[in-house]
Amino acid sequence: MTWKRVATAVVLIPIVVALDLYCSTAVVSLAIALVTLLALFEYFALGDAIGHRAYRFWTATCALGLIYVQWLATTGEVYSLGGGEQLHRAARSFFGITPTPIDLFFVFVLGVAALTLWTRRPLVEGLPSVGISSSALLLLAFPLSFAVRLHGIERVGPWLLLFALVIVWVGDTAAYFVGRSIGRYKLAPHLSPKKTWEGTVASLLASLLAGWAFTRWINVPVVQALGMAAAGNLFGQAGDLLESAYKRSAGVKDSGSLLPGHGGILDRIDALILAIPVVWYYWTWFCSPRT
Repeated sequence: MTWKRVATAVVLIPIVVALDLYCSTAVVSLAIALVTLLALFEYFALGDAIGHRAYRFWTATCALGLIYVQWLATTGEVYSLGGGEQLHRAARSFFGITPTPIDLFFVFVLGVAALTLWTRRPLVEGLPSVGISSSALLLLAFPLSFAVRLHGIERVGPWLLLFALVIVWVGDTAAYFVGRSIGRYKLAPHLSPKKTWEGTVASLLASLLAGWAFTRWINVPVVQALGMAAAGNLFGQAGDLLESAYKRSAGVKDSGSLLPGHGGILDRIDALILAIPVVWYYWTWFCSPRT
């Protein structure tokens, strides 16, 4: 129901904004870890619905490790301290080596190999277990971990993460109300029967407007802000449809029931899963912050 969606948003949005703008990247990383775990276990439940049991503990452990690795990467940024620039290396792993996501993925592969070979599960479950575990880490935890990298960007990181959140929020809101009121042409009825082309266009326009509004805080030309907003919105809508495909495959309507009016955590963050890394890469590749 609409009033439940609005009430949930009114409660959660101020908390998320305050966490983003006023907390350190370490604290934000802990929050992202919690959200990732909740989303992962909803994803595992989708797998259970079709008989694909994940290696839950191992996948969740590696997801947390991935977020930690992404946080370590933010501590290696160049900061200006006392008029000079130096590398801040406060956080290091054992033996003085900072791991990368590739290292984490390799550890995950070794663990999955060991579990597949020595688990007591029936052999017929081997391939489905590997598949659902690997897809959970690759398609959910990995892209979400870029929220840590985005927040950790020097000076503008919290505003960039808020940028990614807002373009998705306003895009979702515009698509929901425009689609319900004037939507006629279905976007992908086999995946999400209620999504329309009218809602899709409204979502994009709303995100562009939000991107234009953010130029005062992220300090980039309007064209770059609009390009980043458009890319984030389009991939965010793709992420929304991708999650719908997962649910249709599992034969369920919602991924969970934790958030009244929204469904589960995965239902709420589906667009962010692709929007956040796209905003991070767009900023890294194309934007030249002004100092």
